[in-house]
Amino acid sequence: MEFGFILAGFAVGFLVGLTGVGGGSLMTPILLLLYNIKPAVAVGTDLLYASVTKSAGIFAHGKLGNIDWRMVKRLAMGSLPASLATLWMLHNMDMQSSSAISTIKFWLGIALIVTSAAVLMRNKLSAYVARGQWIPEQYVPGSTVALGVILGALVTLTSVGAGALGVTALIMLYPKEKITTIVGSDIAHAVPLTMVAGLGHASLGTIDYQLLGTLLIGSIPGIYLGSHLSSRVAEHWVRIVLAIILIYVGFKLVFH
Repeated sequence: MEFGFILAGFAVGFLVGLTGVGGGSLMTPILLLLYNIKPAVAVGTDLLYASVTKSAGIFAHGKLGNIDWRMVKRLAMGSLPASLATLWMLHNMDMQSSSAISTIKFWLGIALIVTSAAVLMRNKLSAYVARGQWIPEQYVPGSTVALGVILGALVTLTSVGAGALGVTALIMLYPKEKITTIVGSDIAHAVPLTMVAGLGHASLGTIDYQLLGTLLIGSIPGIYLGSHLSSRVAEHWVRIVLAIILIYVGFKLVFH
């Protein structure tokens, strides 16, 4: 079983390195459907896993000047309070009850279906948005905070959303920004969000620390290898296959 978790960590790390799609949209469903980990434990463990793996991304993007800290601050103003409010809601639920399990599975499924659309449409959207500003300039700061609220609640409940969804929405809000700045800023925002949400889940007792360590053993070399192969692989086809898998898993969780 431990080897299976190392393999899962490696596979998810490799795909994240290859496509840049957030690990939550891959890791949580794998833990849930392949290894029968309880939904709350899968989400909580994946959140801390994401905060550790994405921390390295802050240093890499920070050195290259790919982080717009103003954007990160606006997102965090919405996401961190929303995360704490969601944790408070979870704290008042019986995490072992069938209603709690159904709620997490349902919203995880919805998040995966929306993420798959974001994965498929990102490149086309980038080209389309580049033609002009979608949202009037004066509404961009408030809209970014509102996006943070949505991501904060969604990520805390399902561990999905900080990657593909965040990047797609930011492309629409900041069409003049380079995609590298959008991705770097999204990663910089994801680290404190997944850390707060992960520590909140730790207080709920929904984290398996042995599982977390085992996943990290596999994911770190996976991310390294995927990042180095990304320029040699037809990423377009990988994204299509990934989106199909996410749609399938999403519908399976929503209509289980």
